[in-house]
Amino acid sequence: MVKYTSGADLPVGLGLALEQYNAMDHFFSLSAEAQQQIVDHTQTIQSKNEMLNYVQSIVTK
Repeated sequence: MVKYTSGADLPVGLGLALEQYNAMDHFFSLSAEAQQQIVDHTQTIQSKNEMLNYVQSIVTK
């Protein structure tokens, strides 16, 4: 399992949403498994608003 160590490997939409919510540090502090689950879930997201809502839900957990 890959642990993301920089934004270079993230899907673009996820990276932008994490940046908008100042959540990059939060994402990178998660375990590799948790990061992968988030990245995997983003494959089902169809819109910018949906991505923003998803990232906001991650940050507020």
